[in-house]
Amino acid sequence: MIGFEHTGEPANDELLFVSLGGAGEIGMNLNLFGHDGAWLMVDLGITFGDEDTPGVDVIMPDPTFIEERSDTLAGLVLTHAHEDHLGAVPYLWKRLRCPIYATPFTASILRRKLAESNLLKEAVITEIPLSGRFDVGPFNIELITLTHSIPEPNACVIRTSAGTVMHTGDWKLDPDPMVGPTTDEAALIRVGEEGVLAMTCDSTNVFVAGHSGSEGDVRDSLEKLVSRFDNRVVIACFASNIARLESAAYAGLANDRSVALVGRSLWRFYEAAQENGYLTDVPRFLSPREAADVPRDKILLICTGSQGEPRSALGRIARGDHPDVFLDPGDAVIFSSRVIPGNEKSINRLQNRLAGKDVELVTSNDDANIHVSGHPARDELSQMYQWIRPKIAVPVHGELRHLQAHADLALKCQVPEAFVAPNGTVLRLAPGEAAVIDEVFSGKLALDGNRLISLGSGVMRERRGLVINGTAVVTLVVDRNGALQTDPQISTQGVFDKDVDQDIANGMIDAVIDALEDMPAKSRRTDDAVRDAVRIGLRRWLRAICGKRPKTEIHLVRV
Repeated sequence: MIGFEHTGEPANDELLFVSLGGAGEIGMNLNLFGHDGAWLMVDLGITFGDEDTPGVDVIMPDPTFIEERSDTLAGLVLTHAHEDHLGAVPYLWKRLRCPIYATPFTASILRRKLAESNLLKEAVITEIPLSGRFDVGPFNIELITLTHSIPEPNACVIRTSAGTVMHTGDWKLDPDPMVGPTTDEAALIRVGEEGVLAMTCDSTNVFVAGHSGSEGDVRDSLEKLVSRFDNRVVIACFASNIARLESAAYAGLANDRSVALVGRSLWRFYEAAQENGYLTDVPRFLSPREAADVPRDKILLICTGSQGEPRSALGRIARGDHPDVFLDPGDAVIFSSRVIPGNEKSINRLQNRLAGKDVELVTSNDDANIHVSGHPARDELSQMYQWIRPKIAVPVHGELRHLQAHADLALKCQVPEAFVAPNGTVLRLAPGEAAVIDEVFSGKLALDGNRLISLGSGVMRERRGLVINGTAVVTLVVDRNGALQTDPQISTQGVFDKDVDQDIANGMIDAVIDALEDMPAKSRRTDDAVRDAVRIGLRRWLRAICGKRPKTEIHLVRV
């Protein structure tokens, strides 16, 4: 413990676990394993902004802790190609400059991202075959094939001289995933029999009873559902769900419809899939422009935008500003996806726009069996614990309530110890009894324009305040004694309706004059004192009248 606190480097006989992202929230995963003076990073992902982060689309973990120790970072292993597991690599790799390891499909997706950031020639990616085994510093790593909502999801078996850790990544147990192999149960059972010290495991669906469901069932449902409609059909889904793209394509084929991809990310994932031998038997997808010439009853469109993203293909179609695709009354949109928590408002907004066009909507809430989760429900979690039989359970990939419920489930599965270790917790797994030994800095970075800034920075606090309370700017012209030479000039934004509430505008001027006149004569000769008194007086008055305390700036001119 003393050695770690002083150097941040794990001792030769230690095995440490630290999460800097993804433990305490869903998204932006960053996991660190420490052993023998080195660190191994597993995943480096992002999450997305919302109304609480105005002006910010992308958020990622702050890697300061490991950045300060980048000379001991042996490498980065990516479990799969979802944004919350690799999306931060183009933004943060220059701070780390470590080797990257990934299976072929994940490497294909990452190369496209690195190319957009001009990092393709700098960041070295080592492709690891499915079920591959390789060394990264003092860590021996075996990949075990699982199933998820994207090709090539891998668990990482991390072997060290201090013990073995099983890091599941994102997974489920799907007997019929449609694209890619099924879960390698034999390998999981073998690893469990060898002995596993700890398992860090996906907690996303810990509150869901039973099983997550199979992609094969979704394919059957989509084919039957599309047959119900006589006009244009849209299927909205996640671009990364290659099995769902294939299912949608076969649903079109089964119903004598040509199929088009609408959305750049769909085309990128489609190209990466074909590079790696997936979607090779699917008929050629049409472009949006080609789809525009196909009769309404002979076309099926696969679109991005199932989460209500305003700049997505479906968002543009709903607003009527897509250059090639439009919807008419009687057309149908099938949302073959789940609602990601936090996206409810944007999805409702999108669906209301579509309803306003008299478009028929089908969602996963309609018992149509058109979506299954990519994460394990409780029965699947229990099965994994039966196979792996770890001595220690460390839930990850979830909010705090998920982690706590997962820890309880692990104990019920006869795991001797379970630790809830939110971001920044240093958990010593070996030697001796497992224990929390330290807390390190963990924060969030926001992509603000083309800069990375702390999500807790002053500029973000100011921006949130501006969104909530608006702004007021006051210009005062006074003489050397602080006497007004003309009426104050006041400009506001987002405080009140200036075209309607003229009384408030006039009252603001009176509030400023009163604040100035209430000052002692001596204080009126001091610029800072005048600014503070007027700012406080105006904000108090606006709070009383409008219930707002806007960001207030005072421009003082002495003549």
